[in-house]
Amino acid sequence: MKKQLTINEQEELLSILEKRFEKNANRHKGLDWSKIEAKLKANPSKLWSLDEMERTEGEPDVIGYDAKTDEYLFVDCSAESPKGRRSICYDHEALEKRKEHKPADSAINMAQEMGIEILNEEQYQELQKLGKFDAKTSSWILTPPEIRKLGGAIFSDFRYNTVFVYHNGAESYYAARGFRGLLRV
Repeated sequence: MKKQLTINEQEELLSILEKRFEKNANRHKGLDWSKIEAKLKANPSKLWSLDEMERTEGEPDVIGYDAKTDEYLFVDCSAESPKGRRSICYDHEALEKRKEHKPADSAINMAQEMGIEILNEEQYQELQKLGKFDAKTSSWILTPPEIRKLGGAIFSDFRYNTVFVYHNGAESYYAARGFRGLLRV
């Protein structure tokens, strides 16, 4: 599997990202697109990961800048959990435990393949401050090891003007549950 975009694919993706950046200025106040674009052009593998986020309908956008690491933070900002990443269980262990009606993949496997991180609870809460996400769907979030060790996994959604965090068996999957990713550039 190629993990690099052609020059034309890069230009097309950068155009999509720039338009989204301009349209949603409230998500990244004080950030300069030209600096972000320069970092993206210098990191072709990051562009490939962003393209995977876009291809699976995550609508990635910049939501912040980490001054300590000099990295811009791209997160899936689609209104609902990305369509191309739903109907999946939590991780590979859960996928292997399914005997019947196995989903095609898991959130952790897909995130690793895409070169992104799955959001943790704090990151999910921060994203919700920028809009209303997952009002009809839910998203797996990074599960603490002590919960995962017991067979569980956690997910979140936004209902009744509140962000909820729930638990489920890690091997469960639903048509309306996917995951949101984070990419550091």
